[in-house]
Amino acid sequence: MAITNRKPTTPAVKKARKAPQQIATEDIVIKKLTNIDGTEPDIYAGLQKYFGFKEFKGTQEKSIKSLLDGHDTFVIMPTGGGKSLCYQLPALLLPGCAIIVSPLIALMKNQVDLVRGYSEQDNIAHFLNSSLNKGQINAVKEDLVAGKTKLLYVAPETLTKQENLDFFSDLEISFFAVDEAHCISEWGHDFRPEYRRLREMMDIINKQIPVMALTATATPKVQSDIVKNLGLRNPNIFISSFNRANLFYEIQPKITKEQTVKSIVKFISQHKGKSGIIYTLNRKTTEELAELLMANNIKAVAYHAGLDQKLRATRQDQFLNEEVHVIVATIAFGMGIDKPDIRFVIHYNIPKSIENYYQETGRGGRDGLEGICVLYYSHKDVSKLEHLMRDKPLSEREVGAQLIDETVAYAESSVCRRKILLHYFGENWETENCGNCDNCTHPKEKFEAKEEVVKVIKTIKALDERFTTDYTVNVIMGKATPQVTMYRHEKLPVFGIGKDKESHLWNSLIRQMLLENLIKKDIEEYGLLKLTENGEKFLKKPSSFKIVLNNIFEEGEEDDDHESSAPVSAAAAVDERLFDMLKELRQKEGKKKGLPPFVIFLENSLQDMCTVYPTTLEELEKCQGVSKGKAIKYGKPFVELIAKYVEENEIEKPDDFVMKSVANKASNKIFIIQNVDKKIPLETIAKTKDLKLNELLEEMETIVASGTKLNLDYAIDDWLDEYDQEDIIEYFKGCQTSSLDVAQKELSDNNYTWEQLKIMRIKFLTVFGN
Repeated sequence: MAITNRKPTTPAVKKARKAPQQIATEDIVIKKLTNIDGTEPDIYAGLQKYFGFKEFKGTQEKSIKSLLDGHDTFVIMPTGGGKSLCYQLPALLLPGCAIIVSPLIALMKNQVDLVRGYSEQDNIAHFLNSSLNKGQINAVKEDLVAGKTKLLYVAPETLTKQENLDFFSDLEISFFAVDEAHCISEWGHDFRPEYRRLREMMDIINKQIPVMALTATATPKVQSDIVKNLGLRNPNIFISSFNRANLFYEIQPKITKEQTVKSIVKFISQHKGKSGIIYTLNRKTTEELAELLMANNIKAVAYHAGLDQKLRATRQDQFLNEEVHVIVATIAFGMGIDKPDIRFVIHYNIPKSIENYYQETGRGGRDGLEGICVLYYSHKDVSKLEHLMRDKPLSEREVGAQLIDETVAYAESSVCRRKILLHYFGENWETENCGNCDNCTHPKEKFEAKEEVVKVIKTIKALDERFTTDYTVNVIMGKATPQVTMYRHEKLPVFGIGKDKESHLWNSLIRQMLLENLIKKDIEEYGLLKLTENGEKFLKKPSSFKIVLNNIFEEGEEDDDHESSAPVSAAAAVDERLFDMLKELRQKEGKKKGLPPFVIFLENSLQDMCTVYPTTLEELEKCQGVSKGKAIKYGKPFVELIAKYVEENEIEKPDDFVMKSVANKASNKIFIIQNVDKKIPLETIAKTKDLKLNELLEEMETIVASGTKLNLDYAIDDWLDEYDQEDIIEYFKGCQTSSLDVAQKELSDNNYTWEQLKIMRIKFLTVFGN
């Protein structure tokens, strides 16, 4: 991975560096950090001694030297780049203790465990937060006073307590490090208001020691906020490349919940034994997905803020120790997790911002090997995110809307994913085809948009470069919104010059013009479109500008919350010819064994065979109503017939992956079996599960047809006398059809109801079919 040391190029960061007096209210002399005898620490010997490395990576060395020279230092380094070492090594080498501010309790524990792993003494690193009891807090403070602790991780809230401020002020503190520094910015992906007080607290403890701020993700706007709000004094800023060359980025359309879940289960099954994270938007989905994965023999657990702290810690450790392979989590999981071999990161919902997305995908492939990042995208998820912001203050809603818009632009774009991500963080990516994202490996057809680009540039100029993308598109489309008419922009010559095209075309075009640096978004007035020098040149001398329109997300979506009760294969058409052949075989096998055909397989089992074409007994088990025992007992001639049919007719078998379900029917099955064992009245069982009696009987027949016995004699005896039961059983022994309508007609003298015949057929299947 190419890592560069660049000076900040954004106007905001330049401004911050040129005018430090606006940040620090007084001139403070920051001490150069040295050993007790005044000599400089040997960072190369320390790197070998504490970490076992012979050389530094990327900007690590320059960042560490900057800190030791007494400079406030700002390190922007992507996940997996070795960010933590920038403060861990100086802390281990220097006299005194470094205070590291960290936002999450789980993150602190993880980091402390890692540092202790490098040392023989556990007291070399500690954390102070709300998870500790009074005795534990006292033990930590004793080690600090004794000078045994070199790194102390604290929550920002810990610093605000006066007793802690007084305690820290009396200690020898080597330097402050603020990890996950993006938390200080409202434009960052994890804004924490308590981070805004850090400068004040650090000044109370010791103004003369340097501060190191670190983050894996920061747009130019966020970089500016960090410098300003942390009060960094003329900092040295080290920005590594944001490119994670080993990560493959892919966007998948989210059509229905059922299809999406099946796709995820299939993907993980194909990567069996590999570690991965699935991110979801809510707690309920994490539980449901984890349950589904476990039902499909994938070791998985759910992780979210609703679990108690001890259970969360246990599940995190299970994942780190590979006792489970997949963790299904809300964004509460993963910050600072040091597991290098996470092979895939799946987003079940669209993230709240590109920074969220970049940080979360960055947890994949930290060892430089394979990392697959799949995001499932739908407009409905975007609406959910917008809905979640409805009760927030206006300023917060505006910020959130901008961040969501950027993420939508990324998801819908047909341009190289890597190019978009790096552009977002202020880094130019000159390569046209990265070869490691879906848009580059499967490029789509382009069309010429030179005239449309000119129209956009003319509109931006006519609007004096003072409006956002949405407003610009409204003017191009000729939409006289209240805001447009208020500014009288419906009178402009450019009003409506693009009304012959759809709005998504103009939005897509503007996104691609931003990537090609024809226009830019103002950093201070976030979102306002401005022309660049390249844009001005293009207007004077237009040239070819080809774009791709991606319509895959524009239509065809279904309600994400829709739960289909049909099996995945039900959407496929039943092969009628094969169905007739299987019915004929079933009748023949029934005669051979002296059983009615429906005892061999029910018709819904045959229909399933005619859509998935099972050619082995193992595949046959995946069909509806076919247990392992039933497949072994009756299946061989059926799979042989299907295999021959598939070969002779050159049939391409459909996707043979079948996902095991944990939906209501599975839980109903257990409930029904348990309640029948207890001899609970059928009407009561049905009512408890909100089923009609006929629906309950249908489920019972499916249960026994797949090989499970149900003893319903206690209910049958209430419905039919002994002679009627014998009469119906004799009929079923000789009948050649599974139709109960036919049975009612042939037994019409007795006026049996459908329910009476159904329950007797369930008994018949239990006795003779299993």
